[in-house]
Amino acid sequence: MRTASIERKTKETSISVDINIDGTGKYDIQTGIGFLDHMLEQVSKHSLIDLKVKAKGDLHIDLHHTTEDTGIAIGEALLKALGEKKGIKRYSHALIPMDETLSRVALDISGRPYLVWNVKLKVEKLGEMDTELFKEWFQGFAQAAGITLHIENIYGDNSHHIIESCYKGLAKALRSALEIDPRQKNSIPSTKGTI
Repeated sequence: MRTASIERKTKETSISVDINIDGTGKYDIQTGIGFLDHMLEQVSKHSLIDLKVKAKGDLHIDLHHTTEDTGIAIGEALLKALGEKKGIKRYSHALIPMDETLSRVALDISGRPYLVWNVKLKVEKLGEMDTELFKEWFQGFAQAAGITLHIENIYGDNSHHIIESCYKGLAKALRSALEIDPRQKNSIPSTKGTI
C-alpha cells in the first residue's frame, strides 16, 4: 500500500495529512478555508487518491500560511507514500475543459521541483481567498513533492472555472503519472536508477 501520514507544525499552522495513492477518491478536508477545501476535494475525487487533511492556521491574520503550508504538507505526504517510486509512469499531462475555460497541466515526478505558472485571473478574490494564493499552493506542493509542474490556462473568462480546471488537471495528471506501469513495475523510471 502506498500510504503515508504526516504532521506539520509551525508557529503559524498545524496540519495533518493522511494519503492513500491507491484509493478510490475518498476525502475529508478541513482547512478552515471553504474554497481551498473545495479544490482539494477535486484533487482527491479526480485522482482517486484518498486524502484526509486537517489544518488549523492563523486565519485571523490572513489565509496565506494555511494555504501554502497545506500544499507543502500534502506534497510531503505524497513523496513519503511514493517511497522509491518503483514502477510509476512518472510523466503525464491533462487538458481540462470547464465551460468556457481550457487549462493544461503537465508534470514529471522527477525529484526536481519546479513550477511554471501561466495563469492570469481577472479578480483578486475567489470566495475568501486572495487569488495570488493559488500559485503559492501549487509552488508549495510541487516543491515538497519533488515534482516538475507546468500549469497553463489556455483561455477562459470565469476565474472560478480557471482555478478549478487547474486543480482538476493536477488530479488527472497525478492519477496517470502515479499508476504502476505493468511493463516496468519493479523498475525506477530513470536511466540514473533513482528519482
